[in-house]
Amino acid sequence: MSFHVDEVLDTYWDDIAPLRNPVLLVALRGLFDIGGVATSALDWMLKERDAITVAGIDPDPFFDFTQERPEVYLDENGERCIRWPENEFLVIRYPEGARDLIVLNGSEPHFAWSTFADCIVYVCQGLGCNLVVSLGAAAEQVPHTRVPFVVGSTTNDNLAQRLALSKPQYQGPTGMAGVLLEALDRSSIPSVSLRVGVPHYLMAAQHPKSAAALLQHLQHVLGIPTDHTNLIEEINRWQELHNEAVEGDAQATNYVSILETRHDQIMQDTIATGEDLAAELEEFLRNQDPGSADSGN
Repeated sequence: MSFHVDEVLDTYWDDIAPLRNPVLLVALRGLFDIGGVATSALDWMLKERDAITVAGIDPDPFFDFTQERPEVYLDENGERCIRWPENEFLVIRYPEGARDLIVLNGSEPHFAWSTFADCIVYVCQGLGCNLVVSLGAAAEQVPHTRVPFVVGSTTNDNLAQRLALSKPQYQGPTGMAGVLLEALDRSSIPSVSLRVGVPHYLMAAQHPKSAAALLQHLQHVLGIPTDHTNLIEEINRWQELHNEAVEGDAQATNYVSILETRHDQIMQDTIATGEDLAAELEEFLRNQDPGSADSGN
């Protein structure tokens, strides 16, 4: 059964003040968010910020509730309530930063991916977003003792050249991230995908160091404070747990040492800084249609 955007998307932005150079951040729990790193990064970023809900996608047409089960909870009055999977768009204003953000921190749907992507495009157009940044995490050969690299890609030729980003070359089965990228391209909305690595040999653990790396990269490139230093306590706690998991295993210790050597060499060969990327991105956004920065149109 097919649905139209206006049947599944509720919007509440008619009365909000115009946004400043808004950028949409998207992170979806699922195949391309190993360990929940990307979504947890946005959770941390939102923790100390006032956010306004400006739109929401109805979960009913998009989820198999035998896989993504709703939760029963007691509210402050002791009443039993149901918490359904949420895909809400939040606005965060950054008077101390270069722009305002719209954040979708939700769950990858099971069904109707095309309609789900169209909902995101509709929000971008309605709020005048001139860039979408999608966040993800993947299991890679990275050592838990180092800050993981954040890798970016884009299908936009101008952005690829300015930011020295790769263009996606993958062909084959995809997920919601691939469908969204195609929908944004079709609507001429520039997008950048940022992916951080997590140690593949510690897949069952949590990885706040990877989440902090994503937030630090966003802070440099977008010119907004992400408060990633709030993760220091969690990083230290999980660093100890990761060390304990490897210690006492000579083979694992040697493998981590090899990964460290390779990581350090790549770090030495890296030239572009966060400040370089921020300057190039600002120039790119300034060259976009000036009317695209007006919200509510």
